[in-house]
Amino acid sequence: MNFFEQQAQARRRSAGLVLLFLLAVAAIVAAVDLVVLIAVRAGNQAPDGGPVAAAPVLIWTSLIVLTVIGLASLYRIAVLAAGGGVAVARELGATLVPPDTADFKHRKLRNVVEEVAIACGVPVPQIYVLEQEPGINAFAAGFTPANAVVTVTRGALDKLTRDELQGVVAHEFSHILNGDMRLNLRLMGMIFGILVLALIAQRVLIYGPRGGRDDKGAGAVVMIAFAVLVLGYIGVFFGRLIKASVSRARELLADSSAVQFTRQTAGIAGALKKLYALEAGSKLQESHAEEVSHMLFGDGVGYSALFATHPPLLERIKRLEPDFDPRQLEPLARRWNASDYRPEDEERAPPPSFAARTAPVTLAPALLAATAGQPQQAHYDAAAALHAALPESLLAAARDPERAASLLFALLLEPAAEVRQTQLARIVRDYGAARASEVAALWPRLSELHPAQRLPLASIALPSLRRLARPELARLLETLTALIQADGRLAVFEYCLARLLRMQIGEILRPATARVAGMRALAELAEPVGLTLSVLAHFGQQTDAQAAARAFAAGAQRLALRPPPAFVPPAADWASRLDAALGALDALRPADKAALLEALAATVAADGAVTVEEAELLRAICASLHCPLPPLLQE
Repeated sequence: MNFFEQQAQARRRSAGLVLLFLLAVAAIVAAVDLVVLIAVRAGNQAPDGGPVAAAPVLIWTSLIVLTVIGLASLYRIAVLAAGGGVAVARELGATLVPPDTADFKHRKLRNVVEEVAIACGVPVPQIYVLEQEPGINAFAAGFTPANAVVTVTRGALDKLTRDELQGVVAHEFSHILNGDMRLNLRLMGMIFGILVLALIAQRVLIYGPRGGRDDKGAGAVVMIAFAVLVLGYIGVFFGRLIKASVSRARELLADSSAVQFTRQTAGIAGALKKLYALEAGSKLQESHAEEVSHMLFGDGVGYSALFATHPPLLERIKRLEPDFDPRQLEPLARRWNASDYRPEDEERAPPPSFAARTAPVTLAPALLAATAGQPQQAHYDAAAALHAALPESLLAAARDPERAASLLFALLLEPAAEVRQTQLARIVRDYGAARASEVAALWPRLSELHPAQRLPLASIALPSLRRLARPELARLLETLTALIQADGRLAVFEYCLARLLRMQIGEILRPATARVAGMRALAELAEPVGLTLSVLAHFGQQTDAQAAARAFAAGAQRLALRPPPAFVPPAADWASRLDAALGALDALRPADKAALLEALAATVAADGAVTVEEAELLRAICASLHCPLPPLLQE
């Protein structure tokens, strides 16, 4: 199943989740109505001594129950949407990995997360650690990739090798890429709504009402509250059943998505074996573990088979290694459980250097859609090499909330001294002289980077930007726009950086409004398709209009639209027009997005080579369509 099939399945899963939720709500309403009906009949409160008319009471009871469940679910979802993955991580007591951490294992985790993010083509998430948890576990949470959080336990850091840790992190990134995070947070909100009646009944029993012995009304309220509390176990039953049905299949898919070649198989399978063999396993000690059980890498609670949110460990291992024999773990378990065990002793050699990977790449159009959202071993190695080649001083700046903005400003400084002075003057106006001096000091080091390293470095800065207040983010975008406009022209890199930052910051500020998958067809959006292919063809062949037209034709032919889109040489306002086109194309159905990606790749590959500008523009377009693109590789 490729990325686009998974996106289509995400829509079906959301519809199935809503159906399960409605069935659970209907069962709870029916049970509460039955309790109220029995209580009303038993009370026999009609003035004439006859039976009470139950219909009005049941109608009002049903409306009240539905309102309480609906409002509680919406409230919980809104809170989670506003806080993103950070809210979930903090509820469990996780702590943020600081930018200047001296903890070797924190640094290893941060490097692994950044490398996997570069390999997947998504923004780098914030990184949290559950320091008090000795078991091996992890989860990803958030409404969009831009506001995602990856959290791992201390046990995972202490017991996993780098490859195993990368396998676990890749498993969690699969949840980010496949839209599982958004589904998981909505599931948390819905289940909270299902359970809220029991919580209310518990409060009533503890704090009121305070009537006397003869207060029949108070007694009836207490009886109803007690009955609703008992019926609350219906909510617990349905909540666990829904989580189990939604989660199990997704965990198997995430395992397989994290496995691309031998190294990933060994990594994810090795981590699962340690979950099976280590004494601490994957259990969490935190009391809130039950609420997030469906989001975890391993079973953090210990449900029975009916409510299990994860397939059995042996089944997961055998899917990855069919010849696996549990008896193989006996000697390994003794070594892994020893107090002096060091996973670092089992580390493998690093990947090839980035310098060996900077040759021009070629692009196979049919393969681009297949790699979107599904990085393979070569992408992981390329990302690791690119990351390792980034100077530590620039990485430190990207990870520091106080200096990340300076790094982005420095990426936009122009080589021409006169324009650069104008840009620095604008930074002085907006942020002060000290910030301008910091930007000027970063610029020489940034100018030495290979162009392919610039956007990944900007992505590493995103977690730092997320810690800025909303007014600061707005001011940052305003200053970035002014720096881009300082020389009166718009370079491709400037457009790509601005486009990605605006989109990602927008999703940070308004995560719940971000699109998951649309319903439009390519035939409905021929004009935006034509404009996007035209811009990509133009910047791939800026000095040859005829070659640009041929590149456009190569892409348009892949789509077989009738009438075919027309080549439109970009005008001065190409950036704003492309923004509008990409906004429309993001509403395409997953299958149509896959076809469009093939057309984009055919446009870029028409001349047999891929320039850095083409690669950056292709990456920005794909990101705008929510189709994350791994690094382009040499053939």
